[in-house]
Amino acid sequence: MKYELLDKLREVNPIAFNICNFVTVQDVCNAINSIGASPAAVEANEETKEAEDLIKICGSLTVNLGALIDPKIDQIDTTIGLADKYNKPVILDPVAVGASPSRDQRAIQLLKKHNIRVIRGNAGEIAALIGAQWNAKGIDAGEGDLDPVQIAKDCANQYHCIVAQSGKTDIITDGDNVTKVFNETDLFKLRVGSGDILSSLIGCFCAVSSDFYEATRVATVVYATTGELVANVVNQHQPSVFSATLIDKLNDIDVKIISSNARVQSTDAEE
Repeated sequence: MKYELLDKLREVNPIAFNICNFVTVQDVCNAINSIGASPAAVEANEETKEAEDLIKICGSLTVNLGALIDPKIDQIDTTIGLADKYNKPVILDPVAVGASPSRDQRAIQLLKKHNIRVIRGNAGEIAALIGAQWNAKGIDAGEGDLDPVQIAKDCANQYHCIVAQSGKTDIITDGDNVTKVFNETDLFKLRVGSGDILSSLIGCFCAVSSDFYEATRVATVVYATTGELVANVVNQHQPSVFSATLIDKLNDIDVKIISSNARVQSTDAEE
């Protein structure tokens, strides 16, 4: 795996454009800044007269569907269209898809209309995008009896993109190859916005590599490994301490530490 993409990211310092959920915008921007990219963020209900200018200079666009209301979807649609126009990779975080039919419909419409490069969601959200039966629980993954790897592969094949499915074991697939990341901590579940941060970091790595499968799995490994290392040194009953320390650690994590601590299984032919 090309962990050296972390060094490239810090050298290039790409602009990572994010349409954010207002609940987590500060955490997302801090994480982007800490990993070595430069955040540019708007909420989906803000004016977007500068959207085209930002798209022109950014390396990627990450779209978070949290706190979605009708006026926002038009702005999101327009901005993703601009990313298509300028060939900038788009990462979609379908927050709480599976919680309501209208939210499902909006997300699926975006996926059918635009060239989304990466979808990052939990198992419940990914299952909802392909109409698979799953007991989703709002922004949480919920439970289901289906094979999570097959769900992720089916979603990747249906929408012709990379899927990063977060969970106790993270699954990254292009519909054929599969990478599993076993680094994890329960503290991620106690931190609102853990998934939002991962989506934004995937955007950072996709900004410096045209191999979006590789960029997505490296971003996932970096984040999961960093979180696990932080969890090993903080009090398990202090999630706020974990949150702050996680942002700090993203700033000084390096390739050597990642490669020494990553626990990954891949079906890739090259591996």
